[in-house]
This record gives sequence, structure tokens and C-alpha cells, in this order.
Amino acid sequence: METDLGDRLDEVLSAGRAAGLHGLVVLRDGHPVLERYGAGEDFSWNEPLGRVTFGPDVLHDIRSVTKSIVALLYGIALADGLVPEPAEPLLSRFPEYADLAEDGRRASITVEHALTMTLGLEWNENVPYTSEANSEIAMESAPDRHRFALDRPIVKEPGKRWRYNGGASALIGRLVVKGTGVPLPDFAREALFRPLGISTFAWMTGADGVASAASGLRLTPRDLARIGQAVLDDDGRVIPAAWLRAALRPHVRIADDFDYGYQWYLGTFPSTGVRWAGGMGNGGQRLYVLPDAGVVVAITAGDYDSADQAATPSIVMDDVVLAGVR
Repeated sequence: METDLGDRLDEVLSAGRAAGLHGLVVLRDGHPVLERYGAGEDFSWNEPLGRVTFGPDVLHDIRSVTKSIVALLYGIALADGLVPEPAEPLLSRFPEYADLAEDGRRASITVEHALTMTLGLEWNENVPYTSEANSEIAMESAPDRHRFALDRPIVKEPGKRWRYNGGASALIGRLVVKGTGVPLPDFAREALFRPLGISTFAWMTGADGVASAASGLRLTPRDLARIGQAVLDDDGRVIPAAWLRAALRPHVRIADDFDYGYQWYLGTFPSTGVRWAGGMGNGGQRLYVLPDAGVVVAITAGDYDSADQAATPSIVMDDVVLAGVR
């Protein structure tokens, strides 16, 4: 299988069909079957790094895949009784914003609405992440990111509509920090990374010095795949099994064949019908867990803010991974 996947990837790369690929790790039944690195222009958030030659030990932005990992941290903290149950009103854990809870509609927003991005609040990430018109970028520049996220105008009844919202992820991250009493990177190191053998990572911070729960994590593809394998194994050793069942269950429909759990996307690949759960990030960052195939795929890429940023991971999955695991 390893040779077959490698040959398929060589064909894709030689044809220039995945020029933005920076790194790829494929595990099957817990064992590496393909690992490949490239070179290209890269960024740490919006700071240019120049041309980078990638390898097993080179960190890479995973952008919004960070959200999916923060959801795992929430589940770990929940099992220890450190964070509220999903049904609890969100603002009950933010007494510093008591004025916001005076609005009954806003007070009805629950933790689960944040986990599922169904807050019902105005939010726009449909413009480039280099623009202050992007709500996440505006949040990162705000003096109080959490008030910014909670104080957006109400446009829908909470729970009724999915709207991509990095502010929801920031609030989930803040609940973890409040409950554990330590910064998010510190909790991640002790509760998730160290138990999985992950020793090197970086976490970008906003203007307020707070680690971004929406998009700030930098990992190697190998270590991103380790996290995916822990999700696939579902053995309760690091991530509570009950939480994975809740997080990877469809909670809200995004499209005809696309659902959202607790900060995790869920769907099937149209080309094969293979089920997947995963995280997705700007530029082509992907973590895919294929439970029926026993496969984990970590992809890093450099197509940031491109209209075609989904092309590289889609081609790699359809023409390399899925074609090789049938």
C-alpha cells in the first residue's frame, strides 16, 4: 500500500495538481503508510516566513484545525468537572459580562451553541483573514476578545442556524482556561500533547496576549496525525470516549452531505462514500479521521486565502489516499 500511495502522490505532484502541498502524513491501523514533505512560501498567521523547506520536525500553522483540538481539550476538562456541561447557559460562566445577560435572547445561548457554532450572533469570516472586516481578525485586535464575541448583534434564534464563527471557539477556549486555571497551551501540553508524545508546538497569541483558540496552533504533520489517531482509537486513554461520541455526532446540518459536531466537521467523500470526521483550516490544512477504513490523514498546505485552497487537500484525498485504501 505504501508504494502505491507514494506512486499516486508522485503522479499528482508531477502533474502540478497539488503545488501547494507542504506536508502529508497517512496512518493506517496506527502505522505510517505515507509521509511526504515539500517546500514553499509560508506564513505564521499573517507574518511571512519566506520559502520554507518542510520536514518531520518543522512546525506549520494548522489554522482552524485548532478549533477541533480545543474541542478535545474541552472534553478532557469536562471529564474532570472543570468546565460546564454543554446545556449550561454560556453567560453564566462570564459574570464579568452581566450586562449582556440582561438580554433574554442572549442569556439563552448555551455552551452547546458555541460548540456547534449556532450562537445566532452576527459574524463574518467570508472575507480574507488579512482584513479587519473579517470578524476573527477584528476579534484578535479587540481589547477584550471574549466580550467582542459575545456582544455581536443577535440575528437568529440560538441553535437554529450554523454560522462559521471563530468567536465561538474563543469562548470555548476561555471556558477551558477559566476552569483549569492555566493558559490554554499549558493545559494542552499536560492533558493532551504530552500523553500523546507531542513535545514541540507553538501557539500564536492575539494583541491581548491570549492564545488563539480559533486558529493559533502550530504543529508538525506527524503530531497532528497523532491527535487524529487518538480520536480514531477512541480508547478513553487520553480523550474521554463519551466526549468523542458527543463531539463526533452530527448536531447541525451544514450542507446536503455535510454536518457539524462539536467543532468537528462530519461527512462522506462523494467519490467513495467513505465516512470521515475532521478539522479544516485556511490554506488547505486538514485532519481527517476515517473510522471505517482505520485511516488518519494530516495535510499541511500553503494556499492561504486562495479561492482554490480546498483543491490541494481534495486532490490528495481523492486521487491518492482514497484511491489507495479502497
